[in-house]
Amino acid sequence: MKASVVIQWLAGIRYIKFGLVGAGGTVVNMIVLYLAQEHFFATIATIADTRQRLYASLALAIAIATVHNFTWNRLWTWADRVSADGEYPQNGTSIIARQLGRYAMASWLGMALQYGLTLYLSHSLHYLLANGIAIVTASISNFLANDRWTFSYRANK
Repeated sequence: MKASVVIQWLAGIRYIKFGLVGAGGTVVNMIVLYLAQEHFFATIATIADTRQRLYASLALAIAIATVHNFTWNRLWTWADRVSADGEYPQNGTSIIARQLGRYAMASWLGMALQYGLTLYLSHSLHYLLANGIAIVTASISNFLANDRWTFSYRANK
């Protein structure tokens, strides 16, 4: 078996791990959104403040899901990577903070890509099909951004 075939197979497993972590993050997002909306921020109850409660709940859900996904991707999906800068970390906290920032940026860029691509494709396709294509495209771009940028260092160089 050629080395390139093995590398491609392993990359496929990494992408599957990335997808499983993302699915778990979706569950975390939905649970936190529900709990925040119905319980944590329930004191924001007037009709005028209903949107404010949703804004706060959604921001909390996205933040917690992003940290969840980052943590599991760092510990599982890219566990073989040491640091994003190609150096062994002397200050582990600063490396993690830098990686979290990069991860969040890659995630936000992926969300923007999904949003824009869905709107663009929905001019010629059914909006659900357009969104499905955009989700797959954004997930691939998120994976590549995190693989090549956030967790770029390979411990076995």
